[in-house]
Amino acid sequence: MQGEPNRVTTRQKPQQSFWGLWNVSFGFFGIQLAFGLQNANVSRIFQSLGSSVDNLAFLWIAGPVTGLIVQPLIGHYSDRTWGRFGRRRPYFVAGAVLSALALLGLPQAGVLLLAAGFLWLLDASLNIAMEPFRAFVGDMTPDDQRAKGFALQTWFIGAGAVIGSLLPALFTHLGIANTAPEGQVPDSVRLSFYIGAAAMVLAVAWTAFSVREYSPEEMAAFSGTSHEEAASQPLVYSARGPLWFAAGAVLLGVVGELGLDKQLYVLGGGLVLFGFAQMVLRATQAKGALAEIMSDFAQMPTQMRQLAVAQFFTWTALFILWIYTTPVVTRYAFGAVDTAGAAYNAGADWVGVMFAFYNGVAALAAFLLPVLAKRIGNARTHAACLLGGGAGFLLLLVLRDPWLLLLPMVFVGVAWASILAMPYVILTRVLPPHKFGIYIGVFNVFIVVPQLMVATIMGGVIRSFFPTEPKWTMLVGAVVMAGAALAMLRVREDNSA
Repeated sequence: MQGEPNRVTTRQKPQQSFWGLWNVSFGFFGIQLAFGLQNANVSRIFQSLGSSVDNLAFLWIAGPVTGLIVQPLIGHYSDRTWGRFGRRRPYFVAGAVLSALALLGLPQAGVLLLAAGFLWLLDASLNIAMEPFRAFVGDMTPDDQRAKGFALQTWFIGAGAVIGSLLPALFTHLGIANTAPEGQVPDSVRLSFYIGAAAMVLAVAWTAFSVREYSPEEMAAFSGTSHEEAASQPLVYSARGPLWFAAGAVLLGVVGELGLDKQLYVLGGGLVLFGFAQMVLRATQAKGALAEIMSDFAQMPTQMRQLAVAQFFTWTALFILWIYTTPVVTRYAFGAVDTAGAAYNAGADWVGVMFAFYNGVAALAAFLLPVLAKRIGNARTHAACLLGGGAGFLLLLVLRDPWLLLLPMVFVGVAWASILAMPYVILTRVLPPHKFGIYIGVFNVFIVVPQLMVATIMGGVIRSFFPTEPKWTMLVGAVVMAGAALAMLRVREDNSA
């Protein structure tokens, strides 16, 4: 009949073989190896170049700010990229190459400001590579195989992070210098970053050349909605712009009036810009990428909003872990305060071992999560794992023996396995397939904002309440991780498949 839109015949997405799932996720091995190097060594590099402990959080601020901007944009455009090189592949290949360049430059920086610039490039590039990989698993797996897909991705994440975290200690064991003059980075760290750059490119290239992405016609057949129909959906303009703008303005005023930490200007300014953008888009009825991202943000599914609260608390705790474990362990377990001394560098190496250990635990726990989730549900499984992670933070607060510090890493590792898998299993079951990229990018906002808050607030908290006792950051981490577990109990999930 004339005038009736073309109908898309729906068919089932094919099951992936084990090696199909392997190839889809193998690139994440390289991405997480780079993340492992970053998380375990960037604070060490910054301190070696002269940063004080209370300035570490601010120097890490490049990552959250970059992710806040990059991931939604990459998600939006990767949903709409249909070319000869695929849909997601162009993005994670470009991200891998840029990440490798940043890994080569970071330990060579020599100056604190330049090192912070390389960290910014590394975070931006890792975000460009990582976000499409999350959506890639959703693209390539049917609903009933997605938990296995994310579990295998979590295994690669754990394996990559284990190697990335252990590399400096391994090279030290092989006789490569683990100390350096003040203002320089040890050779063991430099060589680790070079190896990470090569691994990043090779692992992502494996996935890029071994997996054929589905065509637009195939994706339309799987979802029952063509790309053209999805793109023609009307935009929704949020009416909450004035509220965000006012909240940011109030925060900026309070910071200025009370003389609070100037790093809070970053957070207040971000809220003002977000609110202003919403108001302009609503007033002008604008079109384009920014308008579509804001529209999708306003139309988030209920489960995504519920998950967002848990993500906020979860990633607040994780960012505390990554920033402050090095100063806590080196000071309390190794008695070191001189960042150029052997004791400090031995303690920093041990932090790499600890991080490798929890990622190894995560790699093993990843395959137990689907079994537990079948019994008690995805949301409750995630809540239990997060509660265990909070217990790990409490143990980091009180334990002093280096070997005993591996015990809290068991709890952190189980939580980390769940963090990497369960929210995405829940999320991809309720998201429209043609918007996997944008919504996973938007979901990253609730990972980035808490990191931004830690980066802008935590330094001031340390200076005000425990300037000589960084161990109390672990208590803060325990409290917010417990809050994340409680928030997960509110999540209502789609338990089908």
